Parts: sequence; structure tokens; C-alpha cells
Amino acid sequence: MKTYLSIDPTGQTDMRQWNAARNGLVPDRTVSSVDLFEGRKEIGIEHHGAYYRLKITRQGKLILNK
Repeated sequence: MKTYLSIDPTGQTDMRQWNAARNGLVPDRTVSSVDLFEGRKEIGIEHHGAYYRLKITRQGKLILNK
């Protein structure tokens, strides 16, 4: 998995995201939804013995259901 920082169209790193990462406000690990879903619209997640579904909606948002 990769860690991502946004690049705007001019090729500059988004300074808000950069500063947040530097100040520890961003998780240590960020996963791209493209890498996570690999072309699918829904994936399963197991967490402490419970199973969840993470879905991409028609509007492109994420929904997590138990």
C-alpha cells in the first residue's frame, strides 16, 4: 500500500494536507480507495470478529455497514 499526498494541477503539494501530516493530525497510514476496492463497489472488513461491508455509493461516497 502507498501513502498519498494530494498534488494540485500546478504540481504543488496541498499545503494544508502537508501541514496536517507534519503536525500529526493525519493517520500514519493512508490507503487509496482505488487500491482498496480494486475496481469493485463493495468490500468486506473483519474487525475483532465482527464483519462489516464498505461500499461506494452511486454518488461516490463511502458507507460502512455492520
